[in-house]
This record gives sequence, structure tokens and C-alpha cells, in this order.
Amino acid sequence: MREPTSDGQTTTTEAPASGAGPRTERPTTAWRLLLRNRIAVVGLGFVVLWTIGALLVPLSPYGASQTNAGPLLSPPGADHLFGTDNFGRDILTRVLAGGQVSLWTGLLAVGISFVIGVPLGGLSGFIGGRFGNIVMRVMDVLLAFPPLVLAMAIAASLGAGMSSAMVAVGIVGIPEFARIMYSQTVSLRERDFVEAGHAIGLPRMTIFSRHVVPNALAPILVRATLGMGYAILTAASLSFIGLGAQPPLAEWGVMISDGRGYIISGEWWMTAFPGLAIATSILGFNLLGDGLRDVLDPRLRTSR
Repeated sequence: MREPTSDGQTTTTEAPASGAGPRTERPTTAWRLLLRNRIAVVGLGFVVLWTIGALLVPLSPYGASQTNAGPLLSPPGADHLFGTDNFGRDILTRVLAGGQVSLWTGLLAVGISFVIGVPLGGLSGFIGGRFGNIVMRVMDVLLAFPPLVLAMAIAASLGAGMSSAMVAVGIVGIPEFARIMYSQTVSLRERDFVEAGHAIGLPRMTIFSRHVVPNALAPILVRATLGMGYAILTAASLSFIGLGAQPPLAEWGVMISDGRGYIISGEWWMTAFPGLAIATSILGFNLLGDGLRDVLDPRLRTSR
């Protein structure tokens, strides 16, 4: 950043001291630190594994919705590694195809939360006053509801479907992003480099977009990573109860719902493999988010 004042204070020296944003580390340095974090590497491994699996779906000899691809309710074996379901569909192919749906759902839902929540929280913290109070009280009201219950209500009002589930999960995540951005902005707006920008007459929105937002993004990136796991779980839950994806779409929640009636009769693989997919994908994003937090916040590294 440019040096805006005569007292020697610059954004270059102040931003790293805050420990509040990605500028505390260069991208290459942050990447190296992330790869040194074993927990983060394990999480990244799960995420990469599911991403590759989702990309390999077109190479499968079976279609995700292809019936009679094998004997009905065939257990895992050489021909069908994850077995087949009650329609003879290959479960491995459907699990990988479900990864496509879940990853896209997570990305779009987190994107909705980010695009709406970050500007709302940032402007509320930077402008303050009545505007900030009103926005934060609305966020408090949304946070008062259990997330899954709120997502169910929104999805039900929009109508069952994958798009409704994405929007519902995205709306539920807005208050979290807004709250984090608000607290970061409030802590940054009184710092010397922000005051220096005001002193030299920079427009308020220029100060906000160029100096406040970049230094407040670290916890937002961590929350976005953790939010991917939450979005996948919530979307699968909505699909399980019939408010999200609908059969015959290959989606993990739908697959568990289809297979729950066969658990007692011994066809465990219909629910076990999509359930394992949900668990490992959520674990991957959670571990990766924890590693990102350690890398992007120097205070955590110095305390360890």
C-alpha cells in the first residue's frame, strides 16, 4: 500500500501487525505453511480425492441413473465394487456422481452466503450507526433459529428441488459471514492506516474496499472452507427428507433415503457408502479449514 501520512505510518507496516488478513503471508509462503500442516494435508487429500472422483464419472462404464447395470441388490464385488441398489444401478458410479452434486451445492451455497453476507457485515461495521444496528439485528434474528430448521422452512417455501436446497443453505449461512466480517471491520476501522486514509481525503468506499476488506478476509476464507462441509451436510439432510434433490438424481442424501428401508434386510451398502462419502467430505473441509486458520493467523503459529 502507499504511504499516506507524514508520521511514518503505512498500510504496509500496519496490516501484518493486525494478523487479520491474507496479507500476513505471501501466497507461496502460505501454501508452503499449509503443506507443512499434517492435519490440513489430510483434509486437502480428502477434498482432492472427491474432486477427482467427481471428474471421473464420465469414464464409468455405467450411467449414474442406468438401471439393470447388474443384478438387483448385488453386494460389493469385483463387477460392482460398491454393489448395486434395488434398481440394479451401480452404487460406486452414483456415489461419485453424488460428489459432483454435493461439491457444486457447497460452492454455490457458500457463494450465496459470501456474496451477500460479506458486504452486509463489512458495510455495517464500517458505516456503523443506524444502518449497522438494523442489519446486525436482522442477522441476530436469523441466528436465533436452528440452522437446519430455518433451511427446511426456506426450502419448503421455495418448493422441493436441488436449487431450493442451494438457496436455503446459502441464506442460512449469510448471518455467519456477516457477523465475522462485521467484527473484523469494527476492529480495523480505528487502525492507523485507515485513519491515515481518511486524513488524506480518500473516499470512504475506497478505504473500505482497498484497505479494510483485504485485511479482513482471512477468517472469512476459513469460514467459507468450513461452510462447504456444513453446506454438503445440510443439503444432504434436506434431500433425505424430500426437500432437496429428488430421485432418480444421484445425490448422497437421496441415496441414503432410498436405502434406509433395506438396512434391516441386510443390504447395508446402499446407505453405508453414501454415508461414508458425506462423512469424509465434511471431515476433509473441516480439517482443511482448521489448517487454513493456523496459516492465515500468525498469532496461532507463534503460540504453538
